[in-house]
Amino acid sequence: MALINFDLEASVVLVVDVQSKFLAAIHEADRVRDRVLFLTQVANLLNVPILASEQYPERMGGSEEEFKPFLGEPVRKMEFSAMNNPQFVTQLKDLNRSQVIVVGIETHICVSQTCHGLLQHGYQVAVCPDATSSRSQDRHKLGMERLRDAGVVPVHTEALAYEWMKTADDPRFRQMLEIVKSAKF
Repeated sequence: MALINFDLEASVVLVVDVQSKFLAAIHEADRVRDRVLFLTQVANLLNVPILASEQYPERMGGSEEEFKPFLGEPVRKMEFSAMNNPQFVTQLKDLNRSQVIVVGIETHICVSQTCHGLLQHGYQVAVCPDATSSRSQDRHKLGMERLRDAGVVPVHTEALAYEWMKTADDPRFRQMLEIVKSAKF
């Protein structure tokens, strides 16, 4: 597995399908909500672009309300992999970034297929296990194992935030520390 040094100028966060109807059945949904919110707040503070997808929102509803201030306009998709959606691929390419950090649900389906598609398109891909899950712990665990085996780098949301920040001398450090302290998980 290749080492990725996460860089603010190279990174983009992808939030996959954090919709209320999906989250209701997710293992440790409160942890996923908290960690996705944490990462989107930090990314927003540090001006890291955030893209989002919603799976069949006409039937499954939109993204959770608490995330909406950070997500912009999510790409509506029927595809399980966001990389099979031309609108999403165009949005991502337009950002001209090489590193994609993926969070959301479900680890073994949409997150997994999207990560594999990103790898096929030449992106450096990371997934935050603390900000992803599936309907059961075993599905999440197997999904994470498959992703790691494929070359996707697992990284905790807090580790990523500090790697982006690089130093406590950064003028935004105190604001980030407040986000860290406000996280429940």
